[in-house]
Amino acid sequence: MTKKLIYDLTLDELTHWVSKQGEPKYRAAQIWEGLYKQYYSDPASYSNLSKTLKKRLDQAFIFSPLMPSATLSSRDGNTGKTLFELSGGARIETVLMRYTSRNSLCVSTQSGCAMGCTFCATGQMGFTRHLSSGEIIAQVLYYANILRQSSESLTNVVFMGMGEPFQNYDACLDAIRRLNDPDGFNMGARRFTISTVGIVPKIKKFADEGLQVNLAISLHAADNATRSSLVPINRMYPIEKVIGACKYYIQKTNRRVSFEYGLINGVNDSNLQAMALGDHLKGMLCHVNLIALNPTDGFDNTGPKQERIDAFLQILTAKKIQATVRTRRGIEIQAGCGQLAYQQSNML
Repeated sequence: MTKKLIYDLTLDELTHWVSKQGEPKYRAAQIWEGLYKQYYSDPASYSNLSKTLKKRLDQAFIFSPLMPSATLSSRDGNTGKTLFELSGGARIETVLMRYTSRNSLCVSTQSGCAMGCTFCATGQMGFTRHLSSGEIIAQVLYYANILRQSSESLTNVVFMGMGEPFQNYDACLDAIRRLNDPDGFNMGARRFTISTVGIVPKIKKFADEGLQVNLAISLHAADNATRSSLVPINRMYPIEKVIGACKYYIQKTNRRVSFEYGLINGVNDSNLQAMALGDHLKGMLCHVNLIALNPTDGFDNTGPKQERIDAFLQILTAKKIQATVRTRRGIEIQAGCGQLAYQQSNML
């Protein structure tokens, strides 16, 4: 019998399984609480279940789908990442970022990525496979357990790791719904952020979900020729359509959209690009995160100098666009935006 990943089950599905074992339904709630509140990683951890039920759980389900094979921490100790092995040999990286008032986890939704963004280490790797909702959830619970051991807690989860979340839409939304469950992990919807390169139909679908989950768009250029050279999916969903979908999201949710803009020296950092970006976003409920390009082995360019970043920011500010420059974190361990890749050499 092929084992299922227990984190792939909804509470209703777990309750159905428990009932089939001839057990009372409240056992499902006990198992659920153990998974999402106690972070149990094996049936033996349950002191409130019979030996028979624990044995059946062990026979039916996988409790530990992530096999950590390497971990790195930044010099300042505020950023760490783990390389995980998954079933079938797939690999992912997950990043924890510690701030003064919060702990944010950057989770992967795919092993590799099919979007092919030229400046991104994950895009340079190509696509291996989608993660299941349970494999996404397991990343969150793994780090929540680590933080609890030092009397800390996880405050935010960002779907900005390896992969394009909206290409794995159902698994991502299922993971959020289970992590949001008040009887389980109970993380508020507004503490989640999904980042996409601009899959227009899925942005609109996401707007119609009725969730209070945050949306971030990886834009990276203000004209279609430049953006298509950096983000190939722009040829299918050009900037105008992406902005239109974002306006629909704002109209439906009344929530602010974040635009991620990786500044690349001499490519997308000119005053003209800044002015065009301001024109695109005029009047929108939005915020721009400016990020100096993080280095990757497969892209021969760098972020601009600080004065160029400042000039770009000043133009957006003059056009009354809310914008900030994101502090670069974990660069020396390849844990920054666009740097995640699963080659073992990156972890040595």
